[in-house]
Amino acid sequence: MIELGPHSSECFFEDLHHGDQMTLTYQVGGGGHLDIDVTLYDPSSHALFKQERKDTGTYSFTASSDGRYTYCLSNEFSAVSDKTVSFNVHGIIYVPDEGDMLPIEREIRDLAAGLQAVKDEQEYLVIRERVHRNSKSTHTPLNPPTT
Repeated sequence: MIELGPHSSECFFEDLHHGDQMTLTYQVGGGGHLDIDVTLYDPSSHALFKQERKDTGTYSFTASSDGRYTYCLSNEFSAVSDKTVSFNVHGIIYVPDEGDMLPIEREIRDLAAGLQAVKDEQEYLVIRERVHRNSKSTHTPLNPPTT
């Protein structure tokens, strides 16, 4: 989880090999209109994914080449609001299967990937619940009760 101040951005990177899979998920949990810009670049600095002013997003891809993939979370368009952003990056790094891998080893690798997906979904739901709880606490009824 990070804090993005007004007019700021944060970039992170992952070194991947051809065939590796990566998934980026993010959720804005607080601040302003709950929106940020997100861009993911390949090693040649070409944008693979770009979302502007969104509160949540997911992007999965398979690396087409070896190198450093960069993803940036930006609040540069905001003049006054800090944003609280939760994000996860996970992936599958392929280890060549030379035929000598036991079936149980394959199952363990698949189970680990499934557990990571469940963990990411749970973290997303926690942030989503917090956003809804916070929006309810700031909501005032249109017709307040009279006494």
